[in-house]
Amino acid sequence: MTEAFSYRHLHYFWVVAREGGMARAADRLGMAVQTVSTQVRELERSLGVTLLKPVGRGLVLTEAGVAAMRQADLIFQLGEELPSVVHDAISAPSVRLAVGISEGLPKLVVRRLLQPVMPEPHLRLLCHEDEFDDLLGDLALHRLDVVLADRPAAANPNIKVYSHPLGTSAMAWYAPAPWVEAAQKDFPRSLATVPVLLPTTHAAVRPRIDQWFERMDVKPHIVGEFEDSALLVTFGAGGMGAFPAAEWVHEELTTRFGVQRIGPCEGVEERFYAIGTEKKVQHPLVQRLLPGKS
Repeated sequence: MTEAFSYRHLHYFWVVAREGGMARAADRLGMAVQTVSTQVRELERSLGVTLLKPVGRGLVLTEAGVAAMRQADLIFQLGEELPSVVHDAISAPSVRLAVGISEGLPKLVVRRLLQPVMPEPHLRLLCHEDEFDDLLGDLALHRLDVVLADRPAAANPNIKVYSHPLGTSAMAWYAPAPWVEAAQKDFPRSLATVPVLLPTTHAAVRPRIDQWFERMDVKPHIVGEFEDSALLVTFGAGGMGAFPAAEWVHEELTTRFGVQRIGPCEGVEERFYAIGTEKKVQHPLVQRLLPGKS
């Protein structure tokens, strides 16, 4: 780098890269195309590298541009959070915890996993539900303090995170009143005729349930598959059919939703993890979530 670069120039580059071209970026910024182009060239000159190259009628990032864009994303996402951070600093005292909830994680389990932080008197809990990989991206960009998921994070040289096991729960089968008698009779073979609801492959436990059916030599009568575990329980409890669930939440399933346990899903466990960066796992509330750390 021959001289200190300008954050204003970096912002123009960031917009161009996000919009995929100078003209679209100029429209978004309300500036002339030539002005935007000049600002980006100034950034490239100060960094001593080419960040964008033409492809067809648009522009794509060079290898250096990809690296610059990764940093720019982090810089400007943090900038977008500045107003709320400043406002929070002068408002009523609170302890903020931003939690990412993986789509595959049973929602009834989430409350139990977060129980260690609930007594915090000034807790401000922010929960965001999304796909697992997107949540890891948000974690890397410091938008989240921790991600709760049903699987550990895979090794990734671009995102250094740590997966902490929070526990496991045996799985069992539950059914609403209209299907209890039929489901209990000759269980688990009854699941070949009784309507069955299952989580989609978004849930890490789904392949283990499929393997259980194979071991039991049962071809289930599947009438519904749900990405959202709360919907699965809602439709199951509403009379649509039998469904698997973690026995961790047995009491809530039977008292709140009025379903009955019809039998075990032997050998199948649901696993729960807290995932954080090296810095974020030092957050005092994240520490409370980890076994043996509270």
